[in-house]
Amino acid sequence: MSEIYCKECGKQVAAEATVCPFCGVELNQEAAPAAPERSDRDWLTTFLLCWFLGNFGVHSFYAKKTGIGVAQLLTCGGCGIWTLIDWVTILLGKYQDGEGKLVSRK
Repeated sequence: MSEIYCKECGKQVAAEATVCPFCGVELNQEAAPAAPERSDRDWLTTFLLCWFLGNFGVHSFYAKKTGIGVAQLLTCGGCGIWTLIDWVTILLGKYQDGEGKLVSRK
């Protein structure tokens, strides 16, 4: 069974559906967004590395973002600002790894 994603609420619905059963929005089959790819990196590990070792960029190295990791290492996490931004982004499930995949709770 093929599934698409509702452009309004983001829930999976059957590809044959014309109306989203969750929010009632009419579905346009051609404009349905693709599901975001998820990273193979663990969310909790990334979160804890950022919390405890964020100023050294360890979470960025873990997420395969070596360029940013080096910059964070040399600047102490951008004086803590990068670390705080990354921490909040990880907490909200919007943090991406080096391949552009979401590091989110599964």
